Amino acid sequence: MDLNQYGSYFSIFILKNLQLIIIKLQYFCRLIFITMRYFIEFSYNGKNYFGYQIQPNAVSVQEEMEKALSTILRENIKTTGAGRTDTGVHAKKIFAHFDTDKVLDQDLPRKLNSFLPPDISVKRIFRVKDDFHARFDATFRTYEYYISLEKNPFTEESAWQHWRKPLNVDKMNEACKILFEYEDFTSFAKLHTDNKTNLCKIYKAEWEQNGSELKFTVSANRFLRNMVRAIVGTMVEVGAGKLKPEDLRKVIEDKHRNSAGTSAPAHGLYLVDVGYKFD
Repeated sequence: MDLNQYGSYFSIFILKNLQLIIIKLQYFCRLIFITMRYFIEFSYNGKNYFGYQIQPNAVSVQEEMEKALSTILRENIKTTGAGRTDTGVHAKKIFAHFDTDKVLDQDLPRKLNSFLPPDISVKRIFRVKDDFHARFDATFRTYEYYISLEKNPFTEESAWQHWRKPLNVDKMNEACKILFEYEDFTSFAKLHTDNKTNLCKIYKAEWEQNGSELKFTVSANRFLRNMVRAIVGTMVEVGAGKLKPEDLRKVIEDKHRNSAGTSAPAHGLYLVDVGYKFD
């Protein structure tokens, strides 16, 4: 073999190995910069916020969360929440997801809580599948509404103070059973929204009294804007004797917001759970 042939074989060998090195480098670069999806579990007192979702010229929980995440991770982070709560509504347990190419350390919840205001608290952050969605993959949501049956200065900002007129809780629970007969809750929906459908499947609805505290628990696959507060307001009219439990059927079948009762105050409402089928 002369030098020219040797040089030709050597060049081919170098070229093939160089191509292999480039392919491996491209693979490792994709591993390094791959986008990962994370879930945040957190809670908040909604008193100072215009709901979870970002609003123009208004303070929202989402804005505070994204600001803190972006500051710590040094990139522009956008979150997607499990739902949007109304102004003044609280969340004891809610989730949101966000994407980043960074591998997050276990100390991030503590760092986030240091940046967030006192009325927002992060419990945990964890990896999920890249296509897992905080809103669309939720299987149920559960709300609680609190009413104080006696004047209580310590629950003035956390429960509806309804002590001037007594409420018949048995009648209110009788009305709850009627909710399971329907799926179209247009009568309890806020008017002029972008909802494509007003169909919801209610899994649980009941009132429980513990001393002077009255708690309404309702769980469904989804809720319409203002729906829980409208249901509570209508149920209170049943408890006060303004409506009979069976009148609720006509309210629902009318499919008009004016047929239902006035919405209960926002500060008594809490999102307490969101369900998922995590692998």
